[in-house]
Amino acid sequence: MTAPVRYAHPEAIVDTQWLADHLRDPALRVFDCTTYLHYETGTGRPYRVESGRRDYEQGHIPGSAFLDLQGELSDQASPFNFMMPAADDLAARFAARGVGAGTRVVLYARGNPQWATRVWWMLRAIGFDEAAILDGGFDTWRAEGRPVETGETRYPAATLVVRPRPGLFVGKEEVRAAIGDPGVCILNALAPDLHRGDNPRYGRPGRIPGSVNVPALSLVDAATRALGPPEAVAAAFAAAGAAPSQRILVYCGGGIAATLDAFLLHQLGYRDVAVYDASMSEWAKDETLPIERG
Repeated sequence: MTAPVRYAHPEAIVDTQWLADHLRDPALRVFDCTTYLHYETGTGRPYRVESGRRDYEQGHIPGSAFLDLQGELSDQASPFNFMMPAADDLAARFAARGVGAGTRVVLYARGNPQWATRVWWMLRAIGFDEAAILDGGFDTWRAEGRPVETGETRYPAATLVVRPRPGLFVGKEEVRAAIGDPGVCILNALAPDLHRGDNPRYGRPGRIPGSVNVPALSLVDAATRALGPPEAVAAAFAAAGAAPSQRILVYCGGGIAATLDAFLLHQLGYRDVAVYDASMSEWAKDETLPIERG
């Protein structure tokens, strides 16, 4: 009999009942990470970024604070949205928001868990391992009729020691060098139309040559926003040709959806996974980089 597939790091996924039972824990730090992308045409940019703060102010999980991913946790000097800051800089920003030694962090979002997994992956990259994703996020919390509040929460500042894991984010040079390498799987987390090259949202339509497609949203229940069951998620990656023995480089449009695939690969026991941070926002506009369609 084949052993059932299980997520390898269940401590990094909590459900709404667990969170409801632990909301009064003084060491708990809960953050709404919601961001919205408004896709536009004719503007020269793939989308407009909107912070989810307004929705947070109108109602959020009691005791949770808000993290503005683009405005607060991203490299403001970069020409691309959502880029990872230097590790020391990012750690200082998290510490100012109450993340540090002795704290347990739960991250959630509205509509799409990729915003929570992005923050989770960033925390992991600087060596903080006491973070978890709320399965189903705010959507499930509200659907279950659980309480919300409108007052803003600010946690006291903490001390966060940086223990960088430099291999968790990569740039275009490592991705380009990986093309055609059988020891590396380049994996696209974008929707199929973008992977095929039917949609020019990011500039030149198409994909990184040789990359395979596991759309991030295909790994999430469309109704509940809960993460897919381990068996189905594992089957999706296996069908695409992503093997646990390979280094997996995941990309998308701007390094967000890619973190949902990366988080679930990590949960399935893949040991060598990285996110191409600038992703197609950079690749599609750089004429020196190869691209393929079809």
